[in-house]
Amino acid sequence: MAGILDLLNSDLGKTIISGVSSETRQPQNKTQDVLTMAMPLLMAAMKRNAQSPQGAQGLLSALDNKHDGSILDNLGSLFGGGVDNSVKNDGKKILGHILGGKQRNVEQALSQKSGMDMADVAQILKVAAPILLGILGKQKRENNVNNQSGIEGLLGGLLGGNSKQQEQSFLETILDADGDGSVMDDVAGMVLGGNKKKGGLGGLLGGMFGGK
Repeated sequence: MAGILDLLNSDLGKTIISGVSSETRQPQNKTQDVLTMAMPLLMAAMKRNAQSPQGAQGLLSALDNKHDGSILDNLGSLFGGGVDNSVKNDGKKILGHILGGKQRNVEQALSQKSGMDMADVAQILKVAAPILLGILGKQKRENNVNNQSGIEGLLGGLLGGNSKQQEQSFLETILDADGDGSVMDDVAGMVLGGNKKKGGLGGLLGGMFGGK
């Protein structure tokens, strides 16, 4: 199974980056930077949520009822006339569910690291979230996933399929750097400085973006 960052480097990923860039009127290279950081982060948060039976069932239900992957079938239409407000509102709800009260921390961290305004980062995330669930929904359908262990395995595969060992180390580190169960605090803290584990998220992002 291809990892989420490998998917971003595919033709599908380039279409997503180009479309999100046009929608938010941000340069493609900066849009790619934000998505490269945000997609694994959101997927890691979903994997954490899916470790509870209720979280896993909620995600499975969302993938069955709304996010079955069909959004990927016509991305040209999605981005062609501007992304519909219903898609953005859906993205807002998804982010609220995945990130909870840590959403602003995450947006601030991504803004700090990418050099993009926080409001523009928020817009990118709102458009990207339904697409990310669409990717997951398509994989769920293709792999006939219907239970908690299956969805955890699917998320782990998308996270663990990344080609660089450093990316895998990053994902393991952000799952909970200080053991307090608050993954998003750890993410924001490491992006903004003050790494609790050397070579974690800060090290990865420094390598990705030239040590900005």
